[in-house]
Amino acid sequence: MATLATVFLPSKLKPSHSGNQVSPFTHKTPLWKKVNQPLVPVARLFGPAIFEASKLKVLFLGVDQKIHPSYLPRTYTLTHCDITSKITLSISQTINNSQLQGWYNKLQRDEVVAHWRKIKGKMSLHVHLHVSGGHFLLDICAGIRYFIFCKELPVVLNAFIHGDKNLFKDYPELQEALVWVYFHSNISKFNKVECWGPLKDVCAYSSGCHEEGKQGDIPVSDSTHINMSRKL
Repeated sequence: MATLATVFLPSKLKPSHSGNQVSPFTHKTPLWKKVNQPLVPVARLFGPAIFEASKLKVLFLGVDQKIHPSYLPRTYTLTHCDITSKITLSISQTINNSQLQGWYNKLQRDEVVAHWRKIKGKMSLHVHLHVSGGHFLLDICAGIRYFIFCKELPVVLNAFIHGDKNLFKDYPELQEALVWVYFHSNISKFNKVECWGPLKDVCAYSSGCHEEGKQGDIPVSDSTHINMSRKL
């Protein structure tokens, strides 16, 4: 399998124009509309549901904090340690593969990789999550992992904004950018792309919830930009 440095999405995520195939680009009812439904308690992948700046470590690797991401590639690589609840965020031009090494990261696969893209004149943030695939433990827990990623993603996005605060201070319009979330999975129902709406709105929620979008809005030109499958 390819490494994270190989920037191509799995073919499963490429939209088909055939009427006989079901598109992976689906939009479920936002979680805030399901508050009355029973939820099964599960372990978190990213610690507390509320962002704690004191637990965030930020590394700037070869990027200028004042250059707009439309002129200089900007990628976020975020990992978490369950033992210390510490979050490490690397901000660089490409994925920080060194941050993803070691048996713990290979077992957990709870990293979050995101990058800025300018499509049709508008900036958008594209977030990639590995739900399942790679080893059987991830496959068994795919449903739980999908739920936890959805629930905790606002915390991750807040970490991006806090860690890259100088960029957002200089370019506040970036908080209006749409957030596209790519769920990578070997299970078809979890292998999809969702639009969560403007970044500032997603960060305002304490639990995962996304705005419904239209399939025609999906930035297809980005679907060949990154690959979440890496060799274990």
